[in-house]
Amino acid sequence: MTISSRRALLGGLAALGAAPALAQAPWPNRPIRLIVPFAAGTTTDILGRILAEALGKEAGQTVVVDNRAGAGGNVGAQAVARAAGDGYTLLLGTNGTHGINASLFADQGFDPIRDFTPIAPFVTTPTVLGVAPSLGVSSVTELVALAKRRPLTFASAGNGTTGHLSQALLNLRAGLETEHVPYRNAGQGVTDLVAGRVDGMFYHPLGLKPQIDAGNLRALAVTSARRVTILPDVPTIQEAGLRDFVVEGRWHLFGPAGLPAEIVARLNKATNALLADPASLANLRTQGVEPLGGTPEELAAMTRDEIAKWRPVVAAANIKPD
Repeated sequence: MTISSRRALLGGLAALGAAPALAQAPWPNRPIRLIVPFAAGTTTDILGRILAEALGKEAGQTVVVDNRAGAGGNVGAQAVARAAGDGYTLLLGTNGTHGINASLFADQGFDPIRDFTPIAPFVTTPTVLGVAPSLGVSSVTELVALAKRRPLTFASAGNGTTGHLSQALLNLRAGLETEHVPYRNAGQGVTDLVAGRVDGMFYHPLGLKPQIDAGNLRALAVTSARRVTILPDVPTIQEAGLRDFVVEGRWHLFGPAGLPAEIVARLNKATNALLADPASLANLRTQGVEPLGGTPEELAAMTRDEIAKWRPVVAAANIKPD
């Protein structure tokens, strides 16, 4: 055997010996993607960046936010459902991707139960009913009266989102026929609302509060069971006289199916630690959300409950995909 042949053989054996070590490299040894299934600047995007920072500190790696908007969150969620269960692709899911959309779409492109590993419940928030001051109403009662005199338009981030469901419930509870105007992302809807191109919008406090504070929008009600800290002077829509009217958005952390238990445990710990930290919790509350937190098992149960909860609402309002 020549010297060059021996070197080639030894090099090959060394590579074979290194292969198991490389395959068993501890997680994580490269950046992680957190897919946010809505556009940059939306509530989901802002919350995703807060969570990504906390997960990155725990993992010791950069967690990159990857915005994949479309189909009410299904585009981004499908990308995670098809990813390897190795801990390098995660999803900030919502009760749209893992609840409402199961009734809204004949085929989401994934199964919200089978194709994901639940990691941790994250945060929740109601929607806020906002209108432009130029509309000339200052209460839900006045808005309902106006809507019975002439057609009103309501923006949302898309069919089947919590904003759309809130508008659909307003129609059902108040006997109205307002028109739904879905946008590809909520930011565009807010822009048109401020400009007066649409009459109203149900959206999360985080997305509307800057415009409310600036006097560009007027908050008429929130859709939670109780008033929210971020808008303490705004009544609930039930206080305004519409009973059985509670709609909340929720955000949760998921991974693809088959995510190893030890990775799930680390990510769950990091999420709950974020929610337990007083400074972080105060920051989240200023964004208009309240903590959930909990175990993967609790998130699995929440997902099943959300799917069951929204099925009759979607059917009653005859909500269809964009």
